[in-house]
Amino acid sequence: MFLAVTLAVAAAAQPQAPGKKSASAASKSAAAPPGEKSALNKQHLETYLRHLFVWGPQIKVEVADAVPSPVKGLVQVTIRASYGQATEQQVFYVSADGQQIVRGPIYQAADNPFRSELSKITTTLQPSFGSAGAAVVIVAYSDYQCPHCREEAKILRENVPKAYPQNVRVYFKDMPLPHHDWSRTAAIAGRCIFRQNPLAFWDFHDWAFENQQAITAANFSEKLAGFLKGKEIDPLQLNRCVEKRETEAEVNQSVAEAKLLGVNSTPTLYVNGRRLAGATPWLNLKQIIDFELDYQKTAKNAGEQECCEVKVPSPVQPPQ
Repeated sequence: MFLAVTLAVAAAAQPQAPGKKSASAASKSAAAPPGEKSALNKQHLETYLRHLFVWGPQIKVEVADAVPSPVKGLVQVTIRASYGQATEQQVFYVSADGQQIVRGPIYQAADNPFRSELSKITTTLQPSFGSAGAAVVIVAYSDYQCPHCREEAKILRENVPKAYPQNVRVYFKDMPLPHHDWSRTAAIAGRCIFRQNPLAFWDFHDWAFENQQAITAANFSEKLAGFLKGKEIDPLQLNRCVEKRETEAEVNQSVAEAKLLGVNSTPTLYVNGRRLAGATPWLNLKQIIDFELDYQKTAKNAGEQECCEVKVPSPVQPPQ
């Protein structure tokens, strides 16, 4: 299902821009005396934000040291709020005197407005379908046990290849939610299958979502065994990979990336860096893709602009 964490704030963390001062030097110069009503005083800033977002004592709030920001005259302070396994991270910009707080993204006028998001997303050696070098890249953070993810997955798999056979590429990234009891195991299994046979991964992806209501934590292994029949996958090698959780580090890396982006619900899509939270109807998604395709004809600042597939040249064509 569509899941939002229980915290009241939802925003993506911004990257730290290089500055003349080191992070430690910036934090020392930006610090305010204890007790002063300044956003540079960690205790005061925490109290201020708890009131702003109605964060009670059950929510843990961590205020990081101030560091240089991309904007002259402002310092950057990262706030992390957590409740159980749910976490949110947000960046605030504070004036030099600590009296003004700015909340929101900072854009560089000469660059792609989604450069911050694009810099955090990795697609190397990730499951994908579509053409290499596509002008539009869609990255989906998803959970096999989430009904809305199932809906979004079906939209992507059925519509993108038909409507955009040459210029859109879709990547799948795992984000198993902590309260789901078999989605993490499924994510590990999917990665194990991808290691053996990248094409078979998409068979697993479609199968897992299609059989979502029939799969449980107790019967996952049995259901997976049924799926493997007739597939070009070594079941012994796969079972060993799943049992030893050999790909869990890859799943954790995907989850960490999602958290760095500030993703707090599934599904969440990034279309050339543009964030779309929740299941997006096909007509809406198509409109965004079409807009981006037209924009990239001249901008050329997103997508897979360089060819990502290298083939050995040969004068002889292999037999079909």
